[in-house]
Amino acid sequence: FNYGATVILSARNHKKLNEIRNEFDSIIKGHCYVIPFDITRPEEIEKAVEEVRKLVPRIDILINNAGVSQRSYALYTRTDIDRQLFEINFFGTITLTKAILPWMIGNRGGHIVVISSMAGKYGFPMRTAYSASKHALNGFFESLRTELHDQNIRVTILCPGRVNTEISVHSLNGNGRQYGIMDKGQKKGVPVERCARIVRYSIECNKKEVFIGKGEVFLLIVKRIFPPLYYWIVNRVSPT
Repeated sequence: FNYGATVILSARNHKKLNEIRNEFDSIIKGHCYVIPFDITRPEEIEKAVEEVRKLVPRIDILINNAGVSQRSYALYTRTDIDRQLFEINFFGTITLTKAILPWMIGNRGGHIVVISSMAGKYGFPMRTAYSASKHALNGFFESLRTELHDQNIRVTILCPGRVNTEISVHSLNGNGRQYGIMDKGQKKGVPVERCARIVRYSIECNKKEVFIGKGEVFLLIVKRIFPPLYYWIVNRVSPT
């Protein structure tokens, strides 16, 4: 917005999106549009992209931020819930990306940003399907970057650890219901404002992959240089 950008906000909650738009309009110069849709419904994605085409001549940056986490052990999680997590976290994201990508290529440039997770770099208790979906995201967009290296399309993968949001509250349990609890670890996570600044910096500097967090980043380093210690720690860490 500070650069006079046109921003399009999308999610399922139309009311919340309008609240955010009104807040932006009151403090920052720029144009902001709200186009709500459900990321798990390809027909809604297609319709939304057509609406966007009527509003702007091109999309320079696509930020894929849709996602839902998990708080349940694999043994007690229904398989349809595993699939639901993949539909939101993986298939919805790549469906939207594929809908926008030809447009970017036609305009000879663009930047695709993906909000993955530290859980996409290593396993963690009570995150089996969530972690798997984020591993899938990393693999897909790492590969996509190589396919687009000569098309002037940049790809940034951001892997946050615990950020102080309500992601745990809205996480799914093994039966598909909301977990409804704010994790202690989540409360102590990286402040949202700091995370947002890192995201912005990463986009501006065209970073390939960025890790955001505290102990989660340390754990990744430990896994890479001394795996036995990593496995000792991860088997004892609290999943909440």
